[in-house]
Amino acid sequence: MAQLGARLDGIEEVVGSNPIGSTKKSHMTFFLYILQSDTTRRYYIGQTKNLQERVAYHNANYSRALKNRGPWKLLYSEEFASRSEAVRRESYIKRQKDRSFIERLVSASR
Repeated sequence: MAQLGARLDGIEEVVGSNPIGSTKKSHMTFFLYILQSDTTRRYYIGQTKNLQERVAYHNANYSRALKNRGPWKLLYSEEFASRSEAVRRESYIKRQKDRSFIERLVSASR
């Protein structure tokens, strides 16, 4: 108990504070991304919370839909404050069903 008191010296207790965690929303970012296969030149559009981890996942052949179609190169990404915004954008791009739309989007970002 004495050790705890020593560590807490100089720290004031805040009335009404939440000792479990902050009541503020943490800044979560989500990404829309476009990959292109080096072997087939096909595009893949998706969304994720961790972009680098997701690209590595695709390149490790864990994704059944993309297995043996890589390696995949990240061509484009957009950042969003919520998953629903990223999903909405992903759906919009997929609904275009137009390779030239994706190519224009990617080239405009370079």
